[in-house]
Amino acid sequence: MSTKSIPWIVLLGFVFGSTLVISRFSVGQFAPSTYVGLRLSLASIAFLLMYALFPRRYAWPKDRQLWLHAGILGVMGTAVPMTFIVSSLQYLSSGVASILLTTGPAITVILAHFFLPDEKLTRGKSFGVILALAGTAVLALSGESGLPDMTRANPLGYILMITGILFGNAAAVYLRKYLANCHVNDVAAIRLFVAALIVTPFSLLFAGFDLNQVTQIGYMALIYAAVAGTFGGMLLFVYNIKKFGATASAMSAYIIPVVAVILGVLFLGETVTAVMLAGMVLITIGIAIINRYQRIAIPVEPMPLD
Repeated sequence: MSTKSIPWIVLLGFVFGSTLVISRFSVGQFAPSTYVGLRLSLASIAFLLMYALFPRRYAWPKDRQLWLHAGILGVMGTAVPMTFIVSSLQYLSSGVASILLTTGPAITVILAHFFLPDEKLTRGKSFGVILALAGTAVLALSGESGLPDMTRANPLGYILMITGILFGNAAAVYLRKYLANCHVNDVAAIRLFVAALIVTPFSLLFAGFDLNQVTQIGYMALIYAAVAGTFGGMLLFVYNIKKFGATASAMSAYIIPVVAVILGVLFLGETVTAVMLAGMVLITIGIAIINRYQRIAIPVEPMPLD
């Protein structure tokens, strides 16, 4: 891995980690589905502007198969996991959430074994998966919330988070199977557009659209999460893979929990416990082992991350 990639890896980890902390703050300002719908809509607008302002570089996707498969990803890989993950932040700290999200590559490896013919589990990868899932079990069984006013997490938080992770990483396998040769920006734009069309009406119907409690800081947090976290994070993710390769991009997975834990403690008063650290160590070692035995290291999947 080139030393030139290190600043970009750290930057991507910071963007994703800080966005998770922002999302944790935002669930105190917005209804989770309202926040997700607005964030997806703003990020979609940013992508539309990119296509409109740079038509020579970015041609609007018109392929029907691309729209079909990317649209499915928009539902199962963005709308569902993002809503579930953000909703879980009502019960879990951004630090705990970031540690759990780091298990994503382990879930991807398991699903890939069954659905991708060239990605079978080996002994090495299986050992890494076991360690990563053991770290998740340590957190879940202990009921660790990472919140100062909650001694034991509401189980709903873990259910929402784990369900979101499963959907998000199933989408990653689906993408590799059906959209591996498509331009990542096109796939991302369609995913966001379709997800916004799904989540926004759903939120209006079931959660309403009450913004009376939202402060100026809340709106700034929303804009940061949409523009920097979703739109900018996606472009940076693509840049890192193209410039430095998937292996280098995958290293951001180790930065995200560190950023989220530190910022969560500093700005949201979250706590760090020995159980959290033990879970993080197990998961980190497990993912490192998986990436060692993987032909191409699995990068952080950016869409549902927060």
